[in-house]
Amino acid sequence: MPLEDFIIAVFCCIESMLQEVIRSHPLRQRGFAPQLSDSKVLTMETVGEFFGIDTEKHIWQYFRRHWFSWFPTRGSRSTFVRQAANLWYITYLIQDKLATS
Repeated sequence: MPLEDFIIAVFCCIESMLQEVIRSHPLRQRGFAPQLSDSKVLTMETVGEFFGIDTEKHIWQYFRRHWFSWFPTRGSRSTFVRQAANLWYITYLIQDKLATS
């Protein structure tokens, strides 16, 4: 499978799982929406970890170097790391849903 197809498949899976999860666990109740969508952040983390990249800093750098055109609004590294950290519970819920289905 080409890498592009893999990233698209992971994104589609995460997007559908995220929509299911946020029905019962809303993400934000106030403030601005982030530049980079939560599904894209989760996709970057999932793909990065699949490739053995173990830190958000290195995941952000990998996507900046190799997939800039696909994730142009990814923002600063610190913003990405903070957003990824704030999604830890959603990540847990998605993993739990995948494990039990």
